Amino acid sequence: MKIVYQTLINTLLFMALAQVFPGLIFIDNFVTALIAGLVLVLLNITIKPILHIVSFPITLITFGLFSLVINGLTLELVSWLINGFILRSFSAAVLIALIMSIANSFIGYHAFQRRF
Repeated sequence: MKIVYQTLINTLLFMALAQVFPGLIFIDNFVTALIAGLVLVLLNITIKPILHIVSFPITLITFGLFSLVINGLTLELVSWLINGFILRSFSAAVLIALIMSIANSFIGYHAFQRRF
């Protein structure tokens, strides 16, 4: 159920960010955003933990800021895998990753507070 929940949140965030930042992120339609949201969730489950383990020393040196670069790399990978989901540059991917991380933290925190 958590995968479905995260996919829906990522899809809505992608659609909203494509409207707010049309020069940074382009999405063809809702189905493309839904597929990109699912791919992002699957990459976060499989590849992202490996990247965090491999990059632990540099993440430690940068006091955790390198995790934003890992999030940007993950979004770039989604952009590379999904046609119709385009990020303008790597810096755009990092900015979108930062905004999505903040939004996911906020949404996850409030969803958790409402359940219990």
